[in-house]
Amino acid sequence: MENLGVYIQAPFCGSKCSFCNFSSRVARQDVYDGYCRALCQEIEFLPELYQSADISSRIDELPANTVYFGGGTPSLLGAERLSQILASLRRRIAFASEIEFTLEMTPGSAGSEFLSRARALGVNRLSVGAQSFSDSELRSVGRLHSADDTRKLIGDARAQSIHNISLDLIAGLPHQTEASWQATLRAAIALRPEHISVYLFEIDEKSRLGDEVLRHGTRYHAQFVPDDDFMAEAYENAREMLRKEGYLQYEISNFSLPGYESAHNLKYWQLQPYIGLGAGAHSFDGQCRWENESAAEIYQSNLVRNTSPVCEVRRLSASEQVEEFFFLGLRQRAGIELATARRRWGTQLLGPWTQTIQALQNDGWLEQINHSVRLSDRALLVSNEIFQQFIAA
Repeated sequence: MENLGVYIQAPFCGSKCSFCNFSSRVARQDVYDGYCRALCQEIEFLPELYQSADISSRIDELPANTVYFGGGTPSLLGAERLSQILASLRRRIAFASEIEFTLEMTPGSAGSEFLSRARALGVNRLSVGAQSFSDSELRSVGRLHSADDTRKLIGDARAQSIHNISLDLIAGLPHQTEASWQATLRAAIALRPEHISVYLFEIDEKSRLGDEVLRHGTRYHAQFVPDDDFMAEAYENAREMLRKEGYLQYEISNFSLPGYESAHNLKYWQLQPYIGLGAGAHSFDGQCRWENESAAEIYQSNLVRNTSPVCEVRRLSASEQVEEFFFLGLRQRAGIELATARRRWGTQLLGPWTQTIQALQNDGWLEQINHSVRLSDRALLVSNEIFQQFIAA
């Protein structure tokens, strides 16, 4: 039987980082209660809400084998609110016998007592937004925590028998140097997390820092953002160092010790079904994608009025499904099996992409490993440009 992934969005943070382009915000504690009530209401009335949004999917009848509390900083909601949300979820959706239960956390956002209660609720994996182990780099982008806060969080989590921990790192933060990046990598590896994600700073006009960089300004330390050459070298250094330390790269930005790949995130890249709950959350049932209102106020207002929070529904054509198969599947280092695509969509529909694949192989951007096609090493840093070839086919 097919299994379901469940993503729950908590769009609140203790501070707004200058590089953030998400629809999260800083809010008072009393705002959390109304949001959690809306979340529980969405969960309770899922079938009716889908029906009113003209979504015919029965996705909520699948058993869930991954749950991911993301944000934002969901640990800010506190254990009691998380317990209420989880109780609603268990009443609506069946859980598989084994489940990967991830909670995103920012160092310093909660202590050992919270971790103890979270573990009792079933949380068995943490995704920790470390970003850097240089305190000056953290301060430059508005992070409230220090490197020592990250170390303490990992120690507290281990004490609560949480043995699956992921650390997020960002290459290209203001003031970052080759030496400080190497130090961050060494500090992360020293904690021996089971999983490490390495992201390159994206210059995005939707973030304050990204917009300032594009304007060639000096606010938010924009003039100290390293250039593209630095980030390319930092990424390659990370790949090499993590490989030597036993971490396997299983996706463009993600590395894990054997057996600790993120089961939830794999659902996204392998086109498996998942439900997104909360403001701005996305869902996918294999043929249809839909998303909730991104503004928490509108999301809550809709649910208070017994109106669906879904703001957009997109039914994928067969060609769009094939496009997603390529540009999501090729993110994985295992690549994609063309035989799988042929069985699902037929040889004729794949025709327009055959020449694209061959041309990219001839130019060294794709390579064939056994029965799979994947990005070559030299293509990893220009993957978005490669993916565009499939969207435009």
